[in-house]
Amino acid sequence: MQRPESRRAGRRNAPAYGPQPYGPQPYGPRSNDPQPPGPNPYGPPPGPYGLGPGRYGPPPGYGPDDPTLLSGPAPWPEPGNTGPGPNAGRRKRGRGRIRRFFRLRTVRVILALIAVFCCWAAFSVGQVLTAPGGGSTSAKLAEWARDHYLGPVVTFGEWISYNPPKTGGKPGFSLAAPSGETPAKTYKHTHGFVPNIPPKLASPAGHALPGEGAWRVLETVKGYPAIFGTFLRPSAVYTSYVAGLVSMDQRLVRFALRPGAEDPGPGHWKASTWIPPGTRKGLLATFNGGFKLDSARGGFYLNGAHKGTLVTGAASVVYYRDGTIKIGSWGRELRMTPDVAGVRQNLKLLVDDGKVPATVDQNVNTKWGATLGGGYYVWRSGLGITRDGRVIFVYGPALNVRELASLLRRAGAVEALQLDINPEWMSYDYYKAAGHPRNPTPHALLPTQQGSVYRYYQVYSRDFTVVYSR
Repeated sequence: MQRPESRRAGRRNAPAYGPQPYGPQPYGPRSNDPQPPGPNPYGPPPGPYGLGPGRYGPPPGYGPDDPTLLSGPAPWPEPGNTGPGPNAGRRKRGRGRIRRFFRLRTVRVILALIAVFCCWAAFSVGQVLTAPGGGSTSAKLAEWARDHYLGPVVTFGEWISYNPPKTGGKPGFSLAAPSGETPAKTYKHTHGFVPNIPPKLASPAGHALPGEGAWRVLETVKGYPAIFGTFLRPSAVYTSYVAGLVSMDQRLVRFALRPGAEDPGPGHWKASTWIPPGTRKGLLATFNGGFKLDSARGGFYLNGAHKGTLVTGAASVVYYRDGTIKIGSWGRELRMTPDVAGVRQNLKLLVDDGKVPATVDQNVNTKWGATLGGGYYVWRSGLGITRDGRVIFVYGPALNVRELASLLRRAGAVEALQLDINPEWMSYDYYKAAGHPRNPTPHALLPTQQGSVYRYYQVYSRDFTVVYSR
């Protein structure tokens, strides 16, 4: 047994715990003992992280280029690598939970269903975008969404992008007749035929601009004026916006209803969904149809085939086999007869017996169609008929329902209906032969009209009306 003095001496000679002084240190179990020359029998002690010699880093003589360090793991953590750390176990447990979550049968089934839905949606949208029929990409996507119960999403997108009309200002184009187009008054009497020339219209905006409200001849048939056109500003507030008006003489023109490739879609219509070559001789004009049939609150009939049901009381355009049309309320002024070739129904009458009903101001979005952003002032088109049988077409931007009805009535319509809304579906094109009667060139009535004037020279998605010479 050692004496206390020996034990105290042993403690004095024992190696100290804690950090050792820097500088060269002998290797071995007792750092303060003298070491014999030659190789160290105990080998280098491990570093603080098990990464190499030395308690706090590489021993003297080891450098970054030392092959000993390059052959093994780095002696200190690289930037961005903090080592295991206190959260390493937590991260591993988190990754394990995620892996176990995705191994669940329910989760796998849901992910498979989502993948199938995405593939179907991509295929369906691709078909819509590549299908013939005209229209911009945004219009086709909106149509697809509305057909697949995503109407509220489309409406919301339109709402955030809707810009109300600006007040004041002047039109961006001249309202006077372009060069080469003849004023209507020139045709007072033509070879014994008395043209049905509509009277000049007063401007709802107040003082008329040059050419505003004055009719000019767009088309002639055998030298007689058949189609007249003019411009009007429909509002004294939004004076920079212009509507286009057309008057067509049924004694000189004939009307034909054409089905759309998608609306009403395939059927035994006995009519083409476009105006193919060989059927363009005598082509005078084309204009858009009404709402999509599932929103029109009415039916479609053509050459013995139906889409939907003809609804009593619905505003209707009836196409007769002799090429004339009539407009009125189905079941009251109009009904099915052997002479009827086609019927296109759309909402209720805008003008009824020469009067504009109070309903044009009520529940606009629900009764007269969901507009861009729920706004009242949007592109609209309408069709009417006068007491003497002239057919009136009106369309333009920044129109509310009452203004559309008022323009139709101002032009002489005693029965009229709204056709469609929003810019993608508005069009009135008239055609000039210019030496090519079998392939006349289309011209838009309104310079602000959107969409190609050649839209009806290819398969078209919606129904429309064609006007030929008699």
